[in-house]
Amino acid sequence: MTCRNIAGLLLAIVVCPPVLAQKTIESKESLQEVVVTGTGTRHLLKDAPVQTEVINRQVLKTFAGRSIEDILSQLSASFDFEQGDMGSQMQMNGLGNSYILILIDGKRLHGDVGGQNDLGLIDPNNIERIEIVKGASSALYGSDAIAGVINIITRKHNEGVMLENKTRYGSHNDVRQHNGIALRFGQWKSYTNFQLQHNDGWQNTATEHTPSSATPVTDSKSKTANEFTNWQIAERLAWNPTQQLELYAEGSWYQKGIYRKSGKYPKYDVYNYDLKYKNASAVAGMQWTTNRGDLVTADVSWNKHAYFHAFTSTTLAEGFDEDGNFILDYPYFTGQKLLMSNQERTMFNLKGVFALTPTNKLSAGIEARYDYLKAPASIKGRTADDNTEAIYVQDELQLLHILQVTAGLRLNRNESFGWKLTPKLSTMLKLGDFRLRASWSQGFKTPTIKELNYQYARDMSGIILFLGNPDLKAQTSNYFSLNGEYTIGHFNVSVTGYYNKVDDMIALVTIPKSEAPDVYRQQYGEMLSKVRRYHNMEDAKTYGVDVNLRYTTDHLSIGAGYSYLDTKANIYDTTHDRMVNVTIDGMAHHKANVFATWNHQFATNYQMGVGIYGKMSTKRYYQTNGNGKGYQIWRLSTTHDLGKSKHMTYRIEAGVDNIFNYVDKTPHGLHLGTNTSGTTLFASLTVRFAKGKKIRNIFNNQHYNKQKDNEED
Repeated sequence: MTCRNIAGLLLAIVVCPPVLAQKTIESKESLQEVVVTGTGTRHLLKDAPVQTEVINRQVLKTFAGRSIEDILSQLSASFDFEQGDMGSQMQMNGLGNSYILILIDGKRLHGDVGGQNDLGLIDPNNIERIEIVKGASSALYGSDAIAGVINIITRKHNEGVMLENKTRYGSHNDVRQHNGIALRFGQWKSYTNFQLQHNDGWQNTATEHTPSSATPVTDSKSKTANEFTNWQIAERLAWNPTQQLELYAEGSWYQKGIYRKSGKYPKYDVYNYDLKYKNASAVAGMQWTTNRGDLVTADVSWNKHAYFHAFTSTTLAEGFDEDGNFILDYPYFTGQKLLMSNQERTMFNLKGVFALTPTNKLSAGIEARYDYLKAPASIKGRTADDNTEAIYVQDELQLLHILQVTAGLRLNRNESFGWKLTPKLSTMLKLGDFRLRASWSQGFKTPTIKELNYQYARDMSGIILFLGNPDLKAQTSNYFSLNGEYTIGHFNVSVTGYYNKVDDMIALVTIPKSEAPDVYRQQYGEMLSKVRRYHNMEDAKTYGVDVNLRYTTDHLSIGAGYSYLDTKANIYDTTHDRMVNVTIDGMAHHKANVFATWNHQFATNYQMGVGIYGKMSTKRYYQTNGNGKGYQIWRLSTTHDLGKSKHMTYRIEAGVDNIFNYVDKTPHGLHLGTNTSGTTLFASLTVRFAKGKKIRNIFNNQHYNKQKDNEED
């Protein structure tokens, strides 16, 4: 992106009466939305003591996104994504996947694959809203929440009978299927959700970067994005013996396959295995609201994520036998699968929220977590495990009707890293329509089982050895932010400055080949091109400013968001025996998003919505393999609600992604600014049947009132 592009973008942000995409509000009623993520308790959005950004249901419907990656990257200036076979490499305000905690209805998403998130587990058609809280939230949520928290709130269906089908089709044979069935029988409720996603993949360039060759390959068969198919079925069954008590059970099964085309260059683009994933989950829990309004919740959950190599030709693979001996050339044949990792997690949570006085609310809870990893090809002992327990407390105090103070403290004990206290303090000053928020919080993150134990080699234009490090230390952070928000009429502006310092940050660092274990040096010899091991950096810092504006009327929304970011990290260069100051991989100094939406009811049976969205980024910085180019991507979507009857609704969505056909043709093996395939088209049809009066559910984490009990979603 050129300086002229940036100047034009900033001018547009200032001149246009914009709408904040992250906190998009389609009408004044949206200010009455209830959010829960920042404090774990319910607050009106405008009065949330911890700054919370919301992408609500109306925005999601108008945007008509195919995936959670599309939604976050287009509707927020704070996010970057780099899609890969192993999952989405996500970054928020300078920190990557492993520092971002993703929740679904307040429960942790499970599916870590090499530090990347398989966001295909989230059905975008079943999202009520998305709440985003930036900065360290470990006092409330524990390990991993150093960059922030994304809480996906799912839709709640309380009709007597609801049947829903949505089929979407787009370029590259992109198929997205969603089906939902909701039933209510007296005190029992059931919701079954099915989703399927498929894409044939695409190739933006036939050029392959080959570090071991003097000239690049120019007729590679490697794809920019490989073909994939995934599907998931999930069930939630709830029983309300009284209006105050709910008992529930949830479960899901998910499978994903990634199919990689073989080329003719053995060292570069020949893949002799596809990738397979299998996820399963089970949850049982309860929610109880006392007569005085206190809330008690408890749940126990189990999650499994398994990752396989599915061989498409006879292959000699390396790994460990049951005695811990390294085997280089163990044969696998076509159709066989090799388990790469099986991660299982069991958690128990008990939490209470108590109104001590009308102006004082206390939250307290306990957690226990057990992690188990089986990786026969990558861990010498084949398995490893870990457990963590925690107790936390938080007090929310309203002073003089204008000052809200929230203070929290968490005591965490990890089997390998001992005890850790993490505090937080947030304040909010209300002066009419002006809100001033200030926060300080500490974060912590213990090394993962993989970071501690993994050791494996991969042929990536030469053999690269990756090593875990049992001597890693836990990471800690201090996060400071100051936010000012002002609303006047239909116009809203929000400005946030933040500073996040992470100590002992863990990263893969290249070390001398002489430090590789003898067995690898003996087996691979000169083929071993690089050795990388997890190390603690001395420290890392991210700091920046987010500016968000909005202008809304009943039919028109125009908006923008801008994010400035800088990062600094100190890495010890073992080759030259010195500290090196670098930027964090994937950082871009300037990112922005703009959009305008318009909707109108033309007749009783027809309502139309139109939205145009833009996403911009300057170049992304990386330590190796080149920087990612800056880009601008524009999107047009239209929605058509038609033929509405007493029980039936119909909806058509159609649009164009990447209107101006931007394609990054950087050779394979180097970093992309974006992997978009150029201009693509999409269309979808939703048919929904609902019958039976909706009932009020006091457990839903969303705003409701009696006048809306009978409304359609």
